[in-house]
Amino acid sequence: MELHDLKPPKGSKKNRKRVGRGSGSGMGKTSGRGHKGQRARSGSRKKIGFEGGQMPLHRRIPKFGFTNIFKKEYQVVNLAALNNLEPGEITGETLKQAGLVKNTIIPIKILGKGEVAKAFTIKAAAFSKSAVAKIEAAGGKTEVI
Repeated sequence: MELHDLKPPKGSKKNRKRVGRGSGSGMGKTSGRGHKGQRARSGSRKKIGFEGGQMPLHRRIPKFGFTNIFKKEYQVVNLAALNNLEPGEITGETLKQAGLVKNTIIPIKILGKGEVAKAFTIKAAAFSKSAVAKIEAAGGKTEVI
């Protein structure tokens, strides 16, 4: 087998249909588009959601809801997940290496689900009240950065 012997598999290539090339071709005159009307014209595709001039569904239904542009987004880490780490100082970089957060750009919040057995010094953007109480009860410290 040589490069010049390569051919596409049989049936995988198909010639395009040439329309409008005389009545003898079987696709002449109206070129398979019927007679007149919107669908016979060039560029005849309606917009998505167009309902023939009737008020479309996405405009008939009322608007609702509200997005607070000042909302703070946090990555959350529960105390139960921290038990697998070594005691000492825990920062965003430590949590990232442990696979508990995706990145250190988005602020991290420590939540109080679970128990803490070791004394940690944790640096994070925010803590829940229960998390602070459990960390300090275990002999650790919290620092808001």
